[in-house]
Amino acid sequence: MELEAGPGGARRALGLLVEAVLANRGKANSVFDILAVLQSEDQEEIQEAVRACSRLFGALLARGELFVGQLPSEEMVMAGSRGATRKYRVWMRHRYHSCCNRLGELLARSSFRVKELALSTLMKFVKLEGEHPLEKPKWEGNYLFPHQLFKSVVGGLLSPEEDHSLLLCQFREYLEHDDIRYHTMQAAADAVARTADGRPEVPLTFWNNAFTLLSSVGLPRQESAPSSFYVKHAELSDKWKVVHLRLPLRVCKKVLVIMHDSILPHLAQPSLMIDFLARACDVGGAVSLLALNGLFILIHEHNLEYPDFYRKLYGLLDPSVFHVKYRARFFHLADLFLSSSHLPAYLVAAFTKRLARLALTAPPEALLTVLPFICNLLRRHPACRVLMHRPRGPELDADPYDPQEEDPARSRALESSLWELQALQRHYHPEVSKAASAVNQALSEAEVSIAPLLELTAFQIFERDLQKKGPEPVPLEFIPARGLLGRRDDLCAQHFTLS
Repeated sequence: MELEAGPGGARRALGLLVEAVLANRGKANSVFDILAVLQSEDQEEIQEAVRACSRLFGALLARGELFVGQLPSEEMVMAGSRGATRKYRVWMRHRYHSCCNRLGELLARSSFRVKELALSTLMKFVKLEGEHPLEKPKWEGNYLFPHQLFKSVVGGLLSPEEDHSLLLCQFREYLEHDDIRYHTMQAAADAVARTADGRPEVPLTFWNNAFTLLSSVGLPRQESAPSSFYVKHAELSDKWKVVHLRLPLRVCKKVLVIMHDSILPHLAQPSLMIDFLARACDVGGAVSLLALNGLFILIHEHNLEYPDFYRKLYGLLDPSVFHVKYRARFFHLADLFLSSSHLPAYLVAAFTKRLARLALTAPPEALLTVLPFICNLLRRHPACRVLMHRPRGPELDADPYDPQEEDPARSRALESSLWELQALQRHYHPEVSKAASAVNQALSEAEVSIAPLLELTAFQIFERDLQKKGPEPVPLEFIPARGLLGRRDDLCAQHFTLS
């Protein structure tokens, strides 16, 4: 193609070719004419060709008219029997690659004005490829940064032959974005390794370019979430949110067990898990307990609002909690959740009263954990000690506490008393009776650690009782019997014998 003399003529001719290609696929071969001008020796014509390529391939990327996926060879596709649309997209994607390769070459061998224009065009393509990926995402909404294209840009900037100090100054404007800084560090590391590998001596120009680039990358002074992205993230559709993933119950438990220490600390946005955890809370049992652990981390460390947290925990307190295999974990977490001294008195009173009521039917091994736990709650919250200091609690049928109320704020626990602990002071097991009697005296300031008691079992209590020594012999006023019929000289032994 012959261009009119002067930059104005080249601009008009190339503009007409771009419009023709975009309007009619039958004019696709005109792309060769545009790419041919990129090979020109005239710097003005090259600039116009770069602008034309920017318009053409920018529009094709935005319209989704380039092949997406692993790019097959051009010859294989053209010789095949696939549809015309697929052949066009594969063919045009190859032309796009030819354009990007030529722009990368222009970064090293042209005037500064052409270099600057080639850099801005390549970065435009980086942004468009991020918004309209040429790779098939593994799942919908998967973030795909155009690594290969960006590596070629950074590789062109880190030239071993030419000083790119001025061009790198132009590149600094892109380093304001968090994703560009991150991928620049990665691409620069690859470029340094690739250049230094197998060379006896790396040119000083390369090291100067690398220093200029890396010294321009500003690192954050404090930890913060990335907020400025050059390549925009696609919004995740509702069906791909974590809450919509239907995990098997067994797998869900495994995920929740490691959620607080192996998943949440490593997420850029831990708050994304709140819907999943809230849904798991509604399952009940062990799943709800494990989900509350993750929610507590989000509330305590990430300032998330979840008003129903303590209501959910309160709902887990039922007689079965003393007999399940996760009893130790439950009371460990409950102790953690109720450790704050800033919890309202009515809430702590509700938990204290619910535990005391459930303790009436609990086995001894559970009571030896629950009773110190109740005393610790009273130590942390002096306002709740009114429950044990009321001189005469209400009769059983007149207790204002409502055990059927699901909302702890409406349970009226603060109006009641811990008469259940007084009843447990008459428990058949002496250790339980002793633990329940602790409320009869002034509670110490230091809390009692319940950690050694969490794993206590009925078998351990039984073995401990067997190892206790019996009482010392006591002097009696009668002669103790010897044998079933007494001693030989006893009257019974004289008249009866065992045969």
